[in-house]
Amino acid sequence: MKLKRWVVIAFAAVVVIAGAGWYWYQEQPTDTPTTEKTTIGQTATLYLHGYSGGAGSTNTLIRHAEQSGATKVLTATVAKNGKVSWQGNARHVSKPIVQVIFQDNVNPDYAKLAGWLTTINRELYQRYGVRQVNFVAHSMGNMAVMFYATQNSDHPKLPKMRAYVAIAGHFDGIIGMGDEPHRIKLAPNGYPTPPDENYATLARMRDRFPKNVKVLNIYGDVDDGSDSDGRVANNSSRSLQYLVEGRAASYQEKEFVGKKAQHSALHENPQVAKAVDNFIW
Repeated sequence: MKLKRWVVIAFAAVVVIAGAGWYWYQEQPTDTPTTEKTTIGQTATLYLHGYSGGAGSTNTLIRHAEQSGATKVLTATVAKNGKVSWQGNARHVSKPIVQVIFQDNVNPDYAKLAGWLTTINRELYQRYGVRQVNFVAHSMGNMAVMFYATQNSDHPKLPKMRAYVAIAGHFDGIIGMGDEPHRIKLAPNGYPTPPDENYATLARMRDRFPKNVKVLNIYGDVDDGSDSDGRVANNSSRSLQYLVEGRAASYQEKEFVGKKAQHSALHENPQVAKAVDNFIW
């Protein structure tokens, strides 16, 4: 009889312990990565392509950066459903680079792009120990960065934004897609007239751009009288000033002129790559 009572007590104890363990498991945050953490470095530099672009859009810039002492350690590929997959050799280096690839590379929903970029940076923070990020973006990649930055400036579980290089940014529209040469006029403070819908949205959130970010704005002029890089008017690119000034630690503009300053040629231009490297590192 005593043995039977002992067995019952032991069985009850096992049930209680198992139940407590299950409750503890259920209460753990669902976004905690299950993979082992690998620190790639405190500050990572993310390279983002533009509309209909991919790895080829930033490969030249990255190779140039590697010649300057940086190391590409990861590629973050975002599927059309928003899931991020990671490829590469994650390891601790002094100047880590992360290449960002959007499989849905013609998506005009910049808020969605920003959400995908948020997922990438959350995982960089949690899985790879990144606490600061630099952004180097071409064309549409800049819209992802700006919508991301204004939506997440004070988020405690995301890396802090340190530096940002905008290349051929179409902050106030694209020629042939609602804009035309010489249409946009800039006020002394950089505000464009007329602003398109996306610009107006960013302008309303300009006081949420992160503080103390240093910004370099690179744009091209093909020197054909259009005051554009062939796709984006210079004043559309330069309208970035109004969106960041007063919050950024510094704001600089750098213009490139000629055939190598064409919209897509800018990310293949070695002088652009040099300007990026000098600014970031």
